[in-house]
Amino acid sequence: MSVKLVIESGAVFEGEGFGSQEPRVGEVVFNTSSTGYQEILTDPSYSFQIVVMTSPHIGNYGLSDEGLQSSKPQVAGFVVREMSESHHRESGMNLDQYLREAGIPGIMGIDTRALTRLIRDGGAARGVIVDASESNDEALDRIRKSPSMTGRDLVGEVTSKSPRTVPFAGEGETPARIAVYDYGIKKRIVDQLARRAEVVIYPADTDASEILEGGFDGVLLSNGPGDPEPVTYAQENIRNLIGRIPVMGVCLGHQLLGLALGGRTYKLKFGHHGGNHPVEDLRTGRVEITAQNHGFAVDPESLPPGVEPTHINLNDQTLEGFRHTSEPVIAIQFHPEAAPGPSDSVHLFGELFRMIEEHSGSRTANR
Repeated sequence: MSVKLVIESGAVFEGEGFGSQEPRVGEVVFNTSSTGYQEILTDPSYSFQIVVMTSPHIGNYGLSDEGLQSSKPQVAGFVVREMSESHHRESGMNLDQYLREAGIPGIMGIDTRALTRLIRDGGAARGVIVDASESNDEALDRIRKSPSMTGRDLVGEVTSKSPRTVPFAGEGETPARIAVYDYGIKKRIVDQLARRAEVVIYPADTDASEILEGGFDGVLLSNGPGDPEPVTYAQENIRNLIGRIPVMGVCLGHQLLGLALGGRTYKLKFGHHGGNHPVEDLRTGRVEITAQNHGFAVDPESLPPGVEPTHINLNDQTLEGFRHTSEPVIAIQFHPEAAPGPSDSVHLFGELFRMIEEHSGSRTANR
């Protein structure tokens, strides 16, 4: 079927449709990962986004359960230069079937390089994939009637509905218990934590008192979609945790921690989406290639005294991590669990457990 992607600026890209034929509006962003399309499709952080893959050939290794980061595709649409009709021997379906069953539209056969340059120059913008027979004016009207990413709470649309426990997957006795605020958490983050602790995942609006009374050793604030500013309930709960239990924020959790501490966030021009972003650890001078997926950032100049930067993005000098100098609080903007992307930064999960050990020793010494 012939379809087109219409951007709110008026740009139109015509191609061949796959997946669902139901039009869906989303913010159009590009991802520079060369592999990992299944992890990208199922990452809840991509809620309300139409993802453009810069790698030209997508779908060539099919689908498998191993790559799923949530129970279903989360994107609003998918854009590729060329899509393979093959499928993984264990999946029984290809990318076209997978998205069709999920109700997500796709478009292929367009100039994804030109589209990526358009986004880089003009910034992320809303778009919609529609049948080619629909007029451009009708498509633009769909976009105008849809909500903007900025100011919208998308966390409430992707978070867990009730708590669930993931047992310790390591050897020996459970060394720690970690509470996770689910703002749109990826499975790989849970897997990394479960290697070292029992993990209990909570809905995003869970009151901090429930966490503090739950006998946990630390808290992780997960990744998630959209603008952190309207997620005020999360910011309030984080304020009530700071200084009382070790806290680590990842991606959206990083931004929410920044806001809870009194900082500000702002929207990036076209965001960071991909698996090849160089980040410097300011404490060691070490440079790691990281996986990233965010459209907002914390303004480092807005952070209060007692909070210091720990990581910066070497592409644009944006803040990629901070820590509190007197409380057990750390945050990183990128994805140490990758999926997809390099695993250079997976060691950073160890910082949460080091904080737990130090905090436990401090409590014992003060008794």
